[in-house]
Parts: sequence; C-alpha cells; structure tokens
Amino acid sequence: MQSIVPRVSTTSRLPLASREGDAAQSVLQLNNHDVLTRHIATHAPLITAVAGNAPYLARLMEKHPEHLAHIFADGFDAAWQTLQAKRAELLTTPIEDAALALELRLLKAKTALGTALADISGTWKLMQVTGALSEFAGDSVRIALRHLLCNAIRRGEFNPPDPATPEIGSGIIILGMGKLGAFELNYSSDIDLIVLFDKEHLPYSGARNAQVFMNKLAADMVNLLQERTSEGYVFRTDLRLRPDPMSTPLAVSTAAAITYYETVGQNWERAAMIKARPSAGDDKAAASYMRELVPFIWRKTLDFATIADINSIKRQRNVKGGASITLPGHNIKTGVGGIREIEFFVQTQQLVWGGRIPELRVPATLDGLSALVKYELIAPEIRDELTAAYGWLRTLEHRLQMRNDEQTHSLPIDADSMREVALFNGYADRDSFMADCAATLNGVHAIYTESMGDIAPLAVDGNLVFTGVEA
Repeated sequence: MQSIVPRVSTTSRLPLASREGDAAQSVLQLNNHDVLTRHIATHAPLITAVAGNAPYLARLMEKHPEHLAHIFADGFDAAWQTLQAKRAELLTTPIEDAALALELRLLKAKTALGTALADISGTWKLMQVTGALSEFAGDSVRIALRHLLCNAIRRGEFNPPDPATPEIGSGIIILGMGKLGAFELNYSSDIDLIVLFDKEHLPYSGARNAQVFMNKLAADMVNLLQERTSEGYVFRTDLRLRPDPMSTPLAVSTAAAITYYETVGQNWERAAMIKARPSAGDDKAAASYMRELVPFIWRKTLDFATIADINSIKRQRNVKGGASITLPGHNIKTGVGGIREIEFFVQTQQLVWGGRIPELRVPATLDGLSALVKYELIAPEIRDELTAAYGWLRTLEHRLQMRNDEQTHSLPIDADSMREVALFNGYADRDSFMADCAATLNGVHAIYTESMGDIAPLAVDGNLVFTGVEA
C-alpha cells in the first residue's frame, strides 16, 4: 500500500506568511506592554508566521498583549497553568452572571491564543493541544453548572448536601460526547453534551417539578456558554445526542434514558457512547449510570445483525461521500478519506470486539488503534498509516479553523486561498501541499474501503434510522 505519511511535517518549521502581512506588522509594533516589548523581536518569526496567516489570531495578540507577554517570558506551560488557576478560582468564588460570562470568554480567547501558538511553534504535540482545549471545555461546563446551582440555592429551590459543592450528591450528570469525551476537541469545535438527572437523588425543593427545573438548568447552561457577546462566545453547545432529541426534553432522567437504550437504542448510539465521558455533575451518579450502559454498548456475543448494520452504514457513507477526491472544497472531516473515516474504522472494530475484549473500550481514536494492534485485530502497518494520517489531517483542520475562528473542515475552492492554506501548513508551494493532501486522503480511504470486505447492498436489514437527529 502506498505510504500516506506526508513528505513535509506541518510542525517541522514555522509557516510562511501569506498575504496578511499588515496584520503581522501591527502585532510586531505593539509597544503597550513592557515585557512584551522586550521579547517581541526575539519571537518575530513566530508572530509573523501566525499573524501573517490567521487574522483571528492577530486580533487576539493585539487584544491580549499581557497574555502574549506571559507566554514569551515564561513559556507555554507556565501560561497554561495561570489559566488553570483562574478557572479553579471561578469554580470556587461567587460571581455575578454577567461577570462570569465575561471571565469565561476572556479565558476562551487566551486559551485559543496560547494553544494556537504552542501548536504552530511545534512546542506542543497535537494531542496536547486537543487535550488542553478539551480540559478548558470541561472546566467551563463544570463552572457553569456549579454557578447555576448556586443561584438555585440562593433562590431557595435547591438543597444539596454541601452548598459549596452543590453538584456532589445531586444526581445531575453532564456527559461530554464525541471529541470532548475523548479529549480530542478541535480548535473551533462545538461541544456535544447530554444532560441527565436521577430523580431519586435530585435535591430540588422549589415550587416547580424536577423536570422543569432541569430543563431550565440545561437551557441556561447552554446560553451561558454559547451566547455571543462583544467578547465572543465560550463554546457552541449541542444537546442533540440525547435519546430521541425530537421527543425528549433538554434534560433526560436516567431511568428514561436507560429504558430508551435497552428498548430502541441504535447502533450509531452505541458507537457514540464509546466516547462518552462524565464531564460535570455528580461523579458517583455518573459512574453508576455508565455501568448500567455497559450491556447496551458492549455486546458479549458477536451480533451479526449489528455487523450487517455497521457494514451497511459504511456502504452508505461511501455512497454519499463519492468515490473520488477533488481537493478544492473537499471536506477533510466528513469527506472521502477524511478524519471521520479513521474514527469510524476504529469505532466499528470496537463495537464488534469490545464486548469480548474490555481493553478495546477506549474513547480516544489513537488509543483505539493501538489496542486493535495489541490484540492482532489490525496490522501494525495499518495503525501507523492511520495514525500519521490522523495527525496530518487534524493539524490541517486546526489551521483551517485558526484563520478566522470558523468551524470549517473544507479546503478552499480558489487557488490563491489554497496557496495560503499550504503556506500556513509549512509548505513552500501549493502543489506539494495538494499532493500530500491527496495522498493522505486516498490512503485513508483505501484502508477504510478494504475494511468493509464483502458487504451486502444498502437494502440489508439493519437499524439505520436516526431518531430525530441529522445524519
């Protein structure tokens, strides 16, 4: 099989600046911070590489010179620890709603700036970057939840065992799904959450019923995180991975959720739950809930209907994605040969074998690939090829999103913009970048297609219905 390891590493050198030269010069001329002034000349190549390719990051550097100075003077790790300390303070210090919203958005801006610089400079590896973004997201959810519960205590409608940590013993569970659950968030990702509660343990003492209270709590949490203000937003937040979202409230009782999964739960939901991780709320209740889901997610016997379903979904994805790759406008996440094919390759193997092999029950994609090799379910060469492709595509995904803080996964259509993306990825010219991109996508798709084997046509019996969510 042709190697899909790119000829040029995106982190082997700083990117070349594209046409956004004015933005870089504006940052280089910052003189409103003494520490930054002393360090700015030393770090001029990095500033030029970042601001010369990403107007969004240039604006962050101009808006937060004190954080830029902290990074240059003390290093990325020290600057990150400062942000961690601020998040810990927000978790334990009473604060007004508007002030909290502002502080979280300022933290988001500094997190975005610091992780981007650490990524582009090659100081942090890919999974350290995605881990940091995921850690910030999880902390933001915990801060928001505790803040809202403390407000409810002050209103006299919530009576937890310990008012200082109202989520403990509350029966409230916030599951982080997808890339949040696996510590794989991308640079401009939304976060997928499922809000659950155990009616038997929820210490609600207000005039409304528990369901109404929890629905309002979920809505307020989403609003706190995703409302756009003059300082931006924290995270776009999606609750649609909950059971039957078109028919269920924003917050679902654990009893109702378990009944749903036991009776009509679907294979795509089993795959989604592989990455589920308790991100906020009552840890004890979350652990109990996740134990109850084990029989649903992980089947002890090989379920041939499930295998047929998985193969049919694979075939469906292949038909929808098309069989060829035309790079301009190509979606490197959901398109042919994209990130989703790598993730789906791993998850389908996990669903088939995870019931028998508990060590396969890992949320992170790269950990899943390594576990599959350990149990001789895939060849080491496949792991190495997909690991290299995953890193290359995820890095490209970040560069696409860093330019203008857009949740995009698509390559540009016009030649000039494609050249700019190539430069931002460390390539000297557009053609060599496009050649590596095509080789990576084609290599992934070849492995993905080979994993399908002899499959039945799309009409095969299989539970392919998506209950109320977009495909």
